[in-house]
Amino acid sequence: MEKIRIAVLVSGGGTNLQALLDAQAAGKLPDGEIVLVVSDRAGAYALERARKAGVQAAEILRKACGEANRQAVFEGKLEAALAEARIDLIVLAGFLSILSEEFTRKWDHRILNIHPSLIPSFCGAGVYGLKVHEAALARGVKVTGATVHYVNEIPDGGEIIAQKAVEVRPDDTPEALQRRVMEEAEWILLPRATETVCREISARKTGRT
Repeated sequence: MEKIRIAVLVSGGGTNLQALLDAQAAGKLPDGEIVLVVSDRAGAYALERARKAGVQAAEILRKACGEANRQAVFEGKLEAALAEARIDLIVLAGFLSILSEEFTRKWDHRILNIHPSLIPSFCGAGVYGLKVHEAALARGVKVTGATVHYVNEIPDGGEIIAQKAVEVRPDDTPEALQRRVMEEAEWILLPRATETVCREISARKTGRT
């Protein structure tokens, strides 16, 4: 059976990408295959992780797309790269560019994102990375976690696929909490959810229920 072809979009170090690559190497993505990694930021270490794993790596830089119609130009280049690689599923793993409604509509239920909180808490436009954990600690919550969801035009607004809770400790710093959420939730949840969606897409393509 032909595997679902996955593109992972990144902006930084790529720890969630590494979790996906490790899962693939361990046989935990039997229905999917990561064939392309794209960064919207120059020199992202995630691209080096991809190359080390033998996965095609590419940069599509927003800043190089001009001032006029930058979003359309950027997404046009991205679409071309996805088409050339015959991509079935997109996974956002620390990808900081917001995708347009037109783009996400084309890829309805075929784009996943991982967010480091239990959505709908501590999410939305501008709430990413360490800011999420700073907000959780400022609020005084006792439990946080991570969420994998489908992507639509609303930042962190798509249908939830899976969530995993993580304890917040009294002595937590944002950095310590960020690390625990990655280790106990993100790196476990994202590969599992990706395989689940790959299996569902595969079933649709082959007419299985």
